[in-house]
Amino acid sequence: MFYYLDGTVAEILPYLAVIDCGGVGYACKTTNNTLASLKKGQRGKLYTYLNVGEGIFELYGFATQNELNSFKLLISVSGVGPKAALAILSSGTPESLAMAIVTGDEKSLTAAPGIGKKIAQRIILELKDKMAKESAAGGLDFSGGKGAPAAQLFTSKATEAAQALAVLGYSSQEVQMALKGVDVENLPLEEIIRQSLKKMVKP
Repeated sequence: MFYYLDGTVAEILPYLAVIDCGGVGYACKTTNNTLASLKKGQRGKLYTYLNVGEGIFELYGFATQNELNSFKLLISVSGVGPKAALAILSSGTPESLAMAIVTGDEKSLTAAPGIGKKIAQRIILELKDKMAKESAAGGLDFSGGKGAPAAQLFTSKATEAAQALAVLGYSSQEVQMALKGVDVENLPLEEIIRQSLKKMVKP
């Protein structure tokens, strides 16, 4: 229904930003990272997600498409609701979330308020499984198995970066294009992911 909101930032409250678009104030639940990028009285643009259910009609907004993609990915996990997803994304970034899933870093996820070990394990398990299925369907083999043409193109670090990008919902073709030109040999893994994400964000 809503793709994004572009207007004046009318209010900034804990986990909430109000964007005035043509005299109508849209209250968007959001993360600390998005709130930090906004300034009251100035123009702001948020990519949105509308959560509709029985007695529920809530709008969520994010400063970047990467954060929105991560939010939608998290709430696809059984037992993880919008509140938990906001908590995780408020304590980290899309890049750190992807790294936590790929490396199985439960501690990174449990650092978020209200996220226990069981939920963290479920997030890692379900999203890793989703990543494996999507990468297989896209023809990109991350297993490192012999005879896999795509896998041979990647170093170990690049493979981890590719897995992280796949976790965030990008196709194998998009991942391969994004990694081209990135210094995968010398950059830290998180920086490889960050630079690749920047290349994939549509202006």
